[in-house]
Amino acid sequence: MARIELEQIVKRYGSITTVHGIDLTIDDGEFVVLVGPSGCGKSTTLRMIAGLEAISGGTLRIGGQVVNDREPKHRNIAMVFQNYAIYPHLTVAQNIGFGLYTSKLSKAEKQARIRETAKTLSLEPYLERRPAALSGGQRQRVAIGRAMVRDPVAFLFDEPLSNLDAQLRGQMRLEIKQLHQRLGSTIVFVTHDQVEAMSLADRIVVMRDGRILQVGAPMDLYNRPADIFTARFIGTPEMNMIDGIVADGHVELEANAAAVDLSGLGGLPRGVEAGQPIVLGVRPQELHLLAGGRGDFPIRIEGRVRVAEPHGSETFVLLDLPAGQLVARAPSTVSFKPGDAVAFGAEANSLRVFDKRTEKLVN
Repeated sequence: MARIELEQIVKRYGSITTVHGIDLTIDDGEFVVLVGPSGCGKSTTLRMIAGLEAISGGTLRIGGQVVNDREPKHRNIAMVFQNYAIYPHLTVAQNIGFGLYTSKLSKAEKQARIRETAKTLSLEPYLERRPAALSGGQRQRVAIGRAMVRDPVAFLFDEPLSNLDAQLRGQMRLEIKQLHQRLGSTIVFVTHDQVEAMSLADRIVVMRDGRILQVGAPMDLYNRPADIFTARFIGTPEMNMIDGIVADGHVELEANAAAVDLSGLGGLPRGVEAGQPIVLGVRPQELHLLAGGRGDFPIRIEGRVRVAEPHGSETFVLLDLPAGQLVARAPSTVSFKPGDAVAFGAEANSLRVFDKRTEKLVN
């Protein structure tokens, strides 16, 4: 196991900089997920840790040793790719043991390692099969097994679940989480799927345009996003945003002034000043359907139903407001028709206030 330290890491391709001096420490045994949209630099960062991309600037340490110029095979890092990267002409056992062929272990020791790894991943019944006879989830487990068998100091996963269907992704998330709990390994996992990030990570690293925006535990990012981008990226459906401006002890809402009532707040949100353009954020899950349009909440939102989207245990409702739209969660026991007039309420502490100019959280 190993601690991984990135200090002012930069990646350039000619005159183009794709990673801008990021700092990040991943503790021994920690499960860290790098998340962000395509092109944000997360996979490039992972490949620099693995040694598959040269570092243009900064210092990378693994286990306290600088490894900037060390070859990938000498970093003792195992990487699992999106496309499995297993050999179709080899059996499961041969694929798992491929990384051991150049080791100094005896044949018996290699076979024992392969069997132990296969048992951990529930692959024992398939050891003599070839990849074509396996499901997508089983192939991904073979790829993980080939990484595990070498006993690396850290595992790197580059969007390993993106080629699987929804049911298999859910199953593999659980298996990877349980594997981490059993092995206690250091894991760095890259994904653009915030559901994977929330369900797997000890800490999430949100990246955008080659920079780190926020690092923290999943629920810290969900409850206290540092900026508008993180607020929208973390959480499904994304956080509602309402433009406003601070004036004379209250907030004047711009687009949705006729539909959102903040009169019960009792003054300005903390950390804002008169004349300051702001954005108010509230999650759909923090809006409560008001039976008969009545309820005692300091924040009140009224609109008409455009679309109701049942999700089994809950329903998400897209509301048309006088000059915009909002999404709210409602009980699945309530039915909605397009055009229905509805009202939702929210508590004052569910509001996040962002500076519109900087997009940073201010309250």
